[in-house]
Amino acid sequence: MKKLLILSAFFVASFTSANAQELGIRFGDVLGNDVAIDGIFSLGEFSRLHADVSFGDNVGVEVLYDFLYRPLGDTQGLNWYVGVGPSVLFADDLVLGVSGELGLEYHFDFPMAIGADWRPIFVLVEDTDFYADQFGLNLRYVF
Repeated sequence: MKKLLILSAFFVASFTSANAQELGIRFGDVLGNDVAIDGIFSLGEFSRLHADVSFGDNVGVEVLYDFLYRPLGDTQGLNWYVGVGPSVLFADDLVLGVSGELGLEYHFDFPMAIGADWRPIFVLVEDTDFYADQFGLNLRYVF
């Protein structure tokens, strides 16, 4: 377990040194865990990577490609996003899956963002299953 925590810390540190634009915490169900370190890395004006390292009973990693990231109407600071990407849970049995993401976030006038998202997960390995009850709240510092 210690090796997994060290590996996760290295993963987060490597992303944060790679010019992360937002870094914070995600509360809610994240691969069966309760909390995650949450990071956003811009790939262009309307796409980004959304990465999480979750902790709880086990350690999980999700790296989602948000291929749609757009303002919601004419509101300043309110955006919606859709993405998909791989999920890995390091438990007694290794769990591999594909997560989707549909979310809404608000960027304040000061360097803070808050968001809520829904992440259905299609688990491929160890057992094949689908979970549609993964919701979360994100609080991130904007660099």
